[in-house]
Amino acid sequence: MLQSSLFQLESETPWEDLGNGIQRQIFGYDDNIMLVKAKFEAEAVGVLHEHYHAQVTFVESGVFEMTIGDEKKIIKKGDGFYAPPHVIHGCVCIEPGVLIDVFSPHREDFLKS
Repeated sequence: MLQSSLFQLESETPWEDLGNGIQRQIFGYDDNIMLVKAKFEAEAVGVLHEHYHAQVTFVESGVFEMTIGDEKKIIKKGDGFYAPPHVIHGCVCIEPGVLIDVFSPHREDFLKS
């Protein structure tokens, strides 16, 4: 079974620069679940995409225009969303912030990058 270390310390967990004002920090995971922090600069775009993973996201900070399927909503600190498998979703960062993403199953593509 694939599994991360039991503890992830923010100060020891590297940020991966994804370009275009977005960075990612991978935290705990196993075959079934993964927690990821995504940091956005203002005007950074999380391009519309879909994947077979279920995704639940909590807005730690910032303001985002979030699109899920045909719906758009402004979300901010304390808000969240659920993106079902295979549903197109993406965001535009209005004010710099951090999203906390949980994926099920884990994002194997994140571990290969």
